[in-house]
Amino acid sequence: MSATVMDSTVVANQILDETRYRAAKFERSRGCKPCLATVLVGEDPASHTYVRMKANRCQTTGLDSQRHHLPQNASTAQAVELVSELANAGTVDGILVQHPMPIQIDERQVFDSITPGKDVDGVTRASFSAMALGGTGFQSCTPGGIMRLLDAYEVNPTGQRAVVIGRSPILGKPVGMLLLGRDATVTYCHSKTTNLSAVVEEADIVIAAVGRPELIKGDWIKPGAVVIDAGYNPGNIGDVEYPAAAQRARLITPVPGGVGPTTIAVLLAQTVDAAERAAPSASRPN
Repeated sequence: MSATVMDSTVVANQILDETRYRAAKFERSRGCKPCLATVLVGEDPASHTYVRMKANRCQTTGLDSQRHHLPQNASTAQAVELVSELANAGTVDGILVQHPMPIQIDERQVFDSITPGKDVDGVTRASFSAMALGGTGFQSCTPGGIMRLLDAYEVNPTGQRAVVIGRSPILGKPVGMLLLGRDATVTYCHSKTTNLSAVVEEADIVIAAVGRPELIKGDWIKPGAVVIDAGYNPGNIGDVEYPAAAQRARLITPVPGGVGPTTIAVLLAQTVDAAERAAPSASRPN
């Protein structure tokens, strides 16, 4: 067996086409574009690149963007103050706080200063609660993109054994909640799980999100399983031993490029969602 490679670019473009249409419709009715504000603390080159990519994608999709930057030595209080200002700004529909932040910053405190209606990256406690309880909050973008990728390839999680390797609050934990909400039987694992191979061998769907290069070996993959590798490590290496896994899986994502395109697409789609929900009461220029 040789796996079909899941093309997230095609799926992302479908989301972006719909988002572009909705953004144009919003602009016609409101006289302004949906707006995403990004907050970056520090000088991490990769973070600067990601923020620039998101701003460029906003432009090509018909959204406005604002870029806000705090210095490397900024405090948690300064970051919270900036995010709170954006949360109260009538011209801002969605807020993205780029992470990771410098070590002195309390990321959770900064994330939770985003008002839920503008948490288009799905990083607040309120958004996680909504995901877990089936509410109407915003999904974490990578998990949301993974679910759209599964849908595009007609992978129905109902009744399937899904193993999530990773427990971060913005990837591993929320994607497990989304799968559980779609009636999968979900097992959470991590780098310290005893006999991890035996757990993975039972999985119909494997979500790798632990940040350890090739931790999941190819011969652990159940023949015919679906493998989503959301890990990214130096040298363009994922969390899954790709060549061997691709010989056993039915569907597999590549690294790089496996889930990144859908992540950004979901971010912009949710920014338009936020603008549409706020439109009746928001103070926006005409």
